[in-house]
Order: sequence, then structure tokens, then C-alpha cells
Amino acid sequence: MRILVVDDEETVRSAVRRRLERDGHTVDEAESEADAAEKIQASDPSYDVVVTDMVMNSEQGGVEVLKSAVGRDIFTEVIVLTAYGNVANAVECMKLGAFDYVEKNIPGVDVYDLLAMKVAQALERRRTALATLRRADQIMKVTARAEQ
Repeated sequence: MRILVVDDEETVRSAVRRRLERDGHTVDEAESEADAAEKIQASDPSYDVVVTDMVMNSEQGGVEVLKSAVGRDIFTEVIVLTAYGNVANAVECMKLGAFDYVEKNIPGVDVYDLLAMKVAQALERRRTALATLRRADQIMKVTARAEQ
């Protein structure tokens, strides 16, 4: 599965990439909202999951990445990471279609293992949605042929 990790901190990007590659994923990195937007638009096929930091060049950097990802492919699942979690940001991200909103600094929790679990859940949701779409398309084709 193809994943894009977006964070302005190189150490965080690398750590997330290494953890997700251990699970067999192909992982690309972006260091800013602009870099992410370019990679999202150029990707073919689109990314399955995008993991993005919330605050990068701007307070709303993660929201911009989220908009780019779902604008390119409504089925791309986006996980927003933040060191500065707040309810308003979480609600906005979820309304815009984020799969989840994860705080980086949860006491007693290995955020990389938590993130790997969230990515697995996001990938399952994407697979299910795409399978449903394919089934609906097949049903419509069969129905159209029957009506001819």
C-alpha cells in the first residue's frame, strides 16, 4: 500500500516511514504542505493513506494537506497527527473527511505503534469502500444490459 507521510520535522517523517515500512508499506515523504500537494497531484495511482502533521508552515497545514488528498481521491484516508491537540481542530478535520486525528504525545502510549494500527484500520476502510464501489458499478452494468 502507498502512504505519504507529511511533517516539517525530518526526524518525525523518518521515524514514521521506518515504522510503516516494517509493516510492508511503500512510504513517500513530504516536508511541507506545498511538497505534499505536488506529490498528491502527481501520484498515480493516488495514495491509499496520507499521514500529516497538523502544524507545519502554518497552523492549518494539516487541513490543507487533507483538502489536497481528498480533493484528488475521495477514498484516500487521511490521518492527522498533532502535538497540540484541540477539539476545534479535531472536529474540523473530521468534518473535512479525515479518518482520524491522533495526538503525538499521549503518556504511556507508543505513538508509532498506535499510528501503525490506525493506518491498518484506514487501509481496511479504503479497501471496503472501493470494493463496495466496484460492486455497485457491476450491478449498474448488469441492470443496464438487462434493460436493453
